[in-house]
Amino acid sequence: MHMPFGSRQTNRDGNDLAFTDPLTGLGNHRRFFDRVERLIRDRADDPAPFAIGILDLDGFKPINDLFGYQAGDEILTQIAMRLRASMDSQSSVCRIGADEFAVLCPMVFSEEAAIEKVRTLIEILSAPYDVGDRTARLSASAGCSLFYSQDETTEILLNKAETALYHAKRSGRGQVVVYTREMEEAARRLTHIEQALRRAVSAGEVEPHFQPIVDLTTRRIIGFETLARWTDPDIGRVSPAVFIPIAEERGIIGPLSQLVLRKAVEAAKAWPADLFLSFNLSPSQLVDNNTGKDILAMLERTGFDPRRLEIEITETGLMSDPTSAARIIDDLHRHGIRIALDDFGTGQSSLGRLREFPFSKLKIDRSFVSSMLDDMPSQHIIRAILAMCEGLGIEVVAEGIEEEEQAACLLQFGCLAGQGYLFGKAADAATTLVIVREAMRTVLLPAAN
Repeated sequence: MHMPFGSRQTNRDGNDLAFTDPLTGLGNHRRFFDRVERLIRDRADDPAPFAIGILDLDGFKPINDLFGYQAGDEILTQIAMRLRASMDSQSSVCRIGADEFAVLCPMVFSEEAAIEKVRTLIEILSAPYDVGDRTARLSASAGCSLFYSQDETTEILLNKAETALYHAKRSGRGQVVVYTREMEEAARRLTHIEQALRRAVSAGEVEPHFQPIVDLTTRRIIGFETLARWTDPDIGRVSPAVFIPIAEERGIIGPLSQLVLRKAVEAAKAWPADLFLSFNLSPSQLVDNNTGKDILAMLERTGFDPRRLEIEITETGLMSDPTSAARIIDDLHRHGIRIALDDFGTGQSSLGRLREFPFSKLKIDRSFVSSMLDDMPSQHIIRAILAMCEGLGIEVVAEGIEEEEQAACLLQFGCLAGQGYLFGKAADAATTLVIVREAMRTVLLPAAN
């Protein structure tokens, strides 16, 4: 992200175009690099600590999409003004990326002081922005690093701050993280996994596994949810909780999903036609305009009936860019693909979303199911969800069912479908086909006299 400082310019004027961001008037990445480099030289004889921080705006793309790029530029200008006004006489701020700003704090000597300083800046940025006759709100995440010795170059400090920013973004919105050595080791491991995952996707080595979804009344299998599984020859088995976020963040999720969906569809073609295939879309796929086209092209190539495919999306994915998500969902729905809202009750969407989007199914999150037997609020929430969905004509599936008592209670409440370890763990394609055929054979056997 940060370009190396090339041929040094003799003109140190802050207005020099080569060092200035044309939109905000702040210094650009070259100006920031130059200032940090000079400060390191100034402290060569007495390497007193100083801090740098990188602030990255959370969810700026949806702001651009909602208000337009001209309004987005106006907000960036307002952000620059706020940050500049917040700097003391020693500190400075530059715009180093589309929605990234960097601060240099020569008089901040400790991690605690750096966190306090940058957290104050995030609070300042969180105040509403005027955009014509409307207002917009933003948050920011930040990563910081501290200079302690001459062994640390400007590039090293920036890389450390970027690593800390990466951890801040993974922790949620509005977080401040200071670099630690453990982060560097974790970052190296993530990079190793990323490289292995790219190779595995190219080689077609990520496999779909299938977890049964059953009719709670008859216990008959009615469909399967697709879950990605990956075992690397060197690393070993990698949990999807590890490699899916990496695929999201490093831009691999598109080809990974295409691979897993293709294999899942090919496997499902061997199942009875009344069994559906459920497949999860990630948040980043709901902002990619090619997602719908890619899925429909896949179904056409394989000859799989779109009416047998169910696409699951999460509330978080839906809210990352509702406009783009709506286009993709409508396109898929028009071709007969059913849309399910996954992990309901754990995200940030409003109930109005259930009316705005053509959901045919809602999945009750496992957190409510796991606590329902000894937690009355969870029972009330489940009852409320079921009553609401009945009124809206939306089917409901309960996730994470592990005990017979949970299944019986859900059925008593009116939930007709569920999945979880009680009914089977996810299995590979060959094992799933055996399970399906055995279920068919059991249904076809004549009843004993």
